[in-house]
Amino acid sequence: MKQYLEHSDYIDWQHPLILTQAKELATANSSDEAIAESCFKFVRDHIKHSWDYRQNPVTCKASEVLIHGTGYCYAKSHLLAALLRANSIPAGLCYQRLSIDGNSPPYCLHGLNAVYLQQYGWYRIDARGNKSGVTAEFSPPMEALAFNITNTSERDFTEIWSEPLPLIINTLTQYQTVEEVFQHLPDIEII
Repeated sequence: MKQYLEHSDYIDWQHPLILTQAKELATANSSDEAIAESCFKFVRDHIKHSWDYRQNPVTCKASEVLIHGTGYCYAKSHLLAALLRANSIPAGLCYQRLSIDGNSPPYCLHGLNAVYLQQYGWYRIDARGNKSGVTAEFSPPMEALAFNITNTSERDFTEIWSEPLPLIINTLTQYQTVEEVFQHLPDIEII
């Protein structure tokens, strides 16, 4: 579990603002499940999805997401992992490959999280942000993710990464605007 609790360049949970926010979210909660739900709801409901709101700047580090209040799904997952780790709750990153338009190419990766809850083990959560047609909830042990796999070219990757994939970091650090990121959303070819 050590790797899912570590501080890093992008899951920078030792940043003072992350520590303060994590402590605040844990104040009224005593169990790991209640703290995880509080962190999840904060990121889902209070951090804007960059593309939904067309809000710059492009963020990547967890602390940047918190400071600017915005991030693509990948960046929001970095913040959620950081808040959980700051509360000593193991957290990792997960990905899905989804159609951008619904049932056909182009495709892109979607970022979400897995949290280790003492009562259930690893449980995936998606703090992307709810909107019309997209609803994600925290209801262990049942997953309630934002997106379902709907065609054979989509994938639900079961791996739990302790660090963001390099192609995610490259996309979020190479492009300056949310429009540029949207035009270059990262994808992994399925063979």
